[in-house]
Amino acid sequence: MGDEEDELSRGVRVLRLLRGARNIPRTRWTARSPWKPTAGSLTSLIVGLWLFGTGDAFLLTADLGATPWTVLSQGVSVRTGYPIGVTTLLVSIAVLLLWIPLKQKPGLGTVLNIVVISIAIQVMYDVVPAPSGLPARLALVMVGIATIGLGSGFYLTAGHGPGPRDGWMTGLHHRTGQPVGRIRLAIEVTVLVAGWLLGGTVGIGTALFALLIGQFVAVGLSLVTHFAPPEPHETTQHGSQH
Repeated sequence: MGDEEDELSRGVRVLRLLRGARNIPRTRWTARSPWKPTAGSLTSLIVGLWLFGTGDAFLLTADLGATPWTVLSQGVSVRTGYPIGVTTLLVSIAVLLLWIPLKQKPGLGTVLNIVVISIAIQVMYDVVPAPSGLPARLALVMVGIATIGLGSGFYLTAGHGPGPRDGWMTGLHHRTGQPVGRIRLAIEVTVLVAGWLLGGTVGIGTALFALLIGQFVAVGLSLVTHFAPPEPHETTQHGSQH
């Protein structure tokens, strides 16, 4: 009876993890200030951003269509001849400049987002061998989406501010009053079309990313929080603020 209850309990915990988090939770390493990192928050931030860039590189290597922003960077790369890591960096800087009229304030995560993801994409794209055959390429797409989801879990719980693209989205939301979902959709569609017109690859990988990334990010957040829950006194203090 005891073994059956333990198995049932484990099954319930697994289902909760797979259901994913509904918001961005605190962890034991979540920073209290966007510009004051701790060893834990900085490690979480860099690991998360590197995983995010690695997932992007997997999608690029599979060559079945990448994320909308990577399609744009890929299109710019096709037009300019610059490596994908360089064009990712340039696109991120351009988006960050769009924060100025919106009066958005960057954090440490904003700056490292630009640098670490660009380096990770280029390094991993250069070393990951291209798979042969459609099943292997589809498998790499799924691994890439899962890697981006897990990376998002680490990056978002670090507490060092949004990346350039998320900050632009929230800035437009505050200035226009339009729903975040509508603004995000408009940005993603515009970026995707622009990247495709420039020569970026759009395909089933792009569609799978659009359909699955939300759930994979939710699961990533849930996994990170499960293995690094906040300290009890932080949970109490955080809860008392609401």
